Amino acid sequence: MSVLAAILIVLHVLLSLALVALVLLHSGRGGGLSDVFGGGMSTSNLGGSTVVERNLDRLTVIVGILFGISTLILTFVLS
Repeated sequence: MSVLAAILIVLHVLLSLALVALVLLHSGRGGGLSDVFGGGMSTSNLGGSTVVERNLDRLTVIVGILFGISTLILTFVLS
């Protein structure tokens, strides 16, 4: 296995762990893990998302896209 493949595998594992953590931080119907970090402390839900929720959504989408790209790159490198 080349050094490039090893670096890509490590990056892929880190992206997958980050993606799992970010998905778990989203508040669902029951609150989720975001309540542990203060996500459930909002007093007014006027239908809009807070800045933190929007940034968490953006970060999750970015990490998800990077995870997909790293999957495709690993497919071509290891084949």
